[in-house]
Amino acid sequence: MPKADEPTDLDATTAGARRSSAVSFLDIVGYSTLMAENAARTHLDWMQVLSEIIRPAAQQHGGRIVKSTGDGVLAEFADARAAVAWASAVQNSLLTVDAAHDVSRTPIVARIAVHVDEVFVTADDIYGPGVNIAARLQEYSEPGGIVLSDAVLDLVRDGLDRPSRDLGLLRLKNIPDPIRAYALDPTGPVPSVPQFRHDATLPSIAVLPLQSRDGDPGDTYFAEGIVEDITVSLASLHELLVIARGSSVAMSRQQTDPHAAGRSLGVRYVLAGNVRRTPNRVRVAVQLHDVELGISLWGDTAEGAPDELFEIQDRIVARVVAGIAPRVQSAELYRALRKRPQSFTAYDYTLQALDRIRSLERATFLEAREYLEKAIAEDRNFAMPVAWLARWYSLLIGQGWSVNPRKDRETASDMAAKAIELDGQNALALATYGHLKSYLFHDYDVALLYFDRALTACPNSALAWILCSGTLSYVGRGEDAVRHAERAMRLSPFDQNLFAYYTFLGLAHYTNGTYDDAVKWGRMALSERPLYTANLRILSASLAASGRVDEAHGIASRLMSLEPGFTLDEFERTLLPYRDRARRIQYLDHLRTAGLPP
Repeated sequence: MPKADEPTDLDATTAGARRSSAVSFLDIVGYSTLMAENAARTHLDWMQVLSEIIRPAAQQHGGRIVKSTGDGVLAEFADARAAVAWASAVQNSLLTVDAAHDVSRTPIVARIAVHVDEVFVTADDIYGPGVNIAARLQEYSEPGGIVLSDAVLDLVRDGLDRPSRDLGLLRLKNIPDPIRAYALDPTGPVPSVPQFRHDATLPSIAVLPLQSRDGDPGDTYFAEGIVEDITVSLASLHELLVIARGSSVAMSRQQTDPHAAGRSLGVRYVLAGNVRRTPNRVRVAVQLHDVELGISLWGDTAEGAPDELFEIQDRIVARVVAGIAPRVQSAELYRALRKRPQSFTAYDYTLQALDRIRSLERATFLEAREYLEKAIAEDRNFAMPVAWLARWYSLLIGQGWSVNPRKDRETASDMAAKAIELDGQNALALATYGHLKSYLFHDYDVALLYFDRALTACPNSALAWILCSGTLSYVGRGEDAVRHAERAMRLSPFDQNLFAYYTFLGLAHYTNGTYDDAVKWGRMALSERPLYTANLRILSASLAASGRVDEAHGIASRLMSLEPGFTLDEFERTLLPYRDRARRIQYLDHLRTAGLPP
């Protein structure tokens, strides 16, 4: 063995050569968090680890440090045994340092991966697919642990100092073929890792990879596909700060307490679960955990036949996303209601406003604007309260409470446009602008363009689907409107605004000429929110269209008690949404039959 300061055969290799090497990639856990806490201290600690542990160990085992970055090391060894011996020596040394570490300081903790492959050599670097694979594999290591590719395990199996754990076939980013890998977990207690608190406006969540109930590595593909889709879908909602999959994937390789995992990742919520496959069924169970309170907020299971894996995956993802968003929002509102106003964030103010908007009690509803304006003042780059302020103005006009509808509709449009300016991929902002364009300005073609943008940005946005349903009704596409509304309800079956969803589905059925269904959904909306005047107009027309004139009169009387100044003439000039003249006339005739004044 060469001494620590002696050159190795690898150092002397001519640039431009190709050779088979054992490539090792080391990454510090939570480096950015350590730097944020104390950059100078972290830099000194890392330099000490490099000079006293990592570099000497590489020389001792006949390898070389190709390069070190701010938070990692790329090392090369002539054979796999030397690379694994180096990785074990480094992790054992770091664990020893951790055990004797000053408790007031966060120690350096690493993940290491080893892979054997052909590499290309330059004067001061190595590159090739093998380097990329090693870099990706380290994400699957436990803090303080090591991950080996199957090619490495075949070469070192009889010389390992600890048992290996099969991780299955892993699909690595930008690597076309899956790689089978094995974990060498820490031999001692799991080392402490940096704890990061996300200083963000939105509540944070991590989606932990699903555990296989039967320990079958073959479940890995299916489980990871579900997790990836859930993560992407939640992130596209723009209502949550979703931790990237790479940051949470190491938590998947042991039966980790989700609350402990959440604390390590610095998130408020964690989604965890398991998957089980049999020859006849595939079953997935998930639970949403509140890390701070240490409780489970919600759980669900879904199953299906294994010969329809992609369809099952889509259904599971849709159900999980539909369950998470409203549960988190409810939990966050509960927190906001218990806070002192002096400690409110922009998100807290927004939730307070939404709670008031849903009531549709006039005095309470009017208070919502003040909370939204406080949210905007608190964080002028936060699109969510700006978009909801646009929706607030739209509802103000629709409820007949606006004293200056012309001015308020312009304000609504300006707010929606501002929200898009702040976040051009925000489905809430895009869909709100589309709805305003059709509902208040009767610019249906522009509205449909914005709905296309909203649904491209977030295919799982229930609000975008339901508002788009309204515009499809306005342009006479009744069947499409029904399908859009039904999809919205599948995406958000626990939505606190279900009365609005029922109303739009009632409108879609009215447009489609299926009046009995329109009445059914109108009555559902009425039971949820008796004060929603938009529903009362549609329900009274649907009842009249289906020949139930007495019932239509009863709903019309209820509408007039809430909006005494309502007239069909004013409604036709301002809010009557249908583009086709024949439909406009038919709708007015049904409202007139219901007994509403001209």
